[in-house]
Amino acid sequence: MSDPQTMVAEPVVRTRQNKRRKKQPRYNVILWDDPDHSYDYVIMMMKQLFAFPIERGFQIAKEVDGSGRAICLTTTMEHAELKRDQIHSFGKDEMIARCKGSMRASIEPVTE
Repeated sequence: MSDPQTMVAEPVVRTRQNKRRKKQPRYNVILWDDPDHSYDYVIMMMKQLFAFPIERGFQIAKEVDGSGRAICLTTTMEHAELKRDQIHSFGKDEMIARCKGSMRASIEPVTE
């Protein structure tokens, strides 16, 4: 048995492992065009839901009007799902009488 007073603690050698964080897959939040929503509606929605300045909201409104769709945000799947759901629940465009509800949005994986 060893005498506790004569025991020498051995140094702890810690090796640094090459651990890289695995990146989460990215997803685009896509806003789809329809004739029942105004530019002002899109600008206001982008400001309220994404905290985008008016200029960025206008760019998205112009893109969705011109090409039929616009990427609003690229983020993680959970955040993309949240933003898609917020778009779906934003409500109707009060400036257009025939508008029945929110705009359509979807998410899609980013291809790299």
